[in-house]
Amino acid sequence: MGETIAIRTPDGDFDAYVARPPGQGTTATDAPAIVVIQEIFGVNAVMRGITDDLARQGFVAICPDLFWRIEPGIDITDQSEAEWKRAFELFNAFDVDAGVKDISAVIGNARHLAGTNGKVGAVGFCLGGLLAYLTATRTDADACVSYYGVGIENRLAEADKLAAPLMLHIAEEDQFVPKAAQEMIVAALKNHPQITIHTYPGRDHAFARKGGEHYDAADAAKANDRTLDFFRKAL
Repeated sequence: MGETIAIRTPDGDFDAYVARPPGQGTTATDAPAIVVIQEIFGVNAVMRGITDDLARQGFVAICPDLFWRIEPGIDITDQSEAEWKRAFELFNAFDVDAGVKDISAVIGNARHLAGTNGKVGAVGFCLGGLLAYLTATRTDADACVSYYGVGIENRLAEADKLAAPLMLHIAEEDQFVPKAAQEMIVAALKNHPQITIHTYPGRDHAFARKGGEHYDAADAAKANDRTLDFFRKAL
């Protein structure tokens, strides 16, 4: 369904997977763009599927290869021990600050991409959930959504820079975001005028990852519906 485009930065070029709404090109209607921020498994089938799903909902969706500085083209799954080991190696080697700069470059590209209306949101999962939060605080994105972001509790002071709407989805039994971290996040951010927080009792990390061990169809659908409604209002 998608195509690959090149994102150019002063540090080098990297690829992004792009999916467009059905029929775009046959009408003059431009659509908002959404940057889809990857998990620790690269731009894999799950991420491309999320990108395609957003396109079917009427957005131009763009999933950049944020591991390009380590190794371009990472595409692994969560289905084997070897792949999990590689994923955590990539996670540990990843430069978060450089990743946010790369996302900012994607946002700039998306504002002028053919078929877009200049509005750009971002949605991220796991590592991408942290990056979505930082995208909200450090870039000019128009709206951001974070699914089970890992490490947000260490960067709560950045919320002071937040100027656009942000939605957080928190899994209450997240093995990578302990209860104490969740409590810190909720306490610090619940009264922020730009932030909406949804928590999911009984859910573990990656409850919205189709095919994953902790996937829950009902709560994934609930979170995704909330996300779509949020983006439709903000973008």
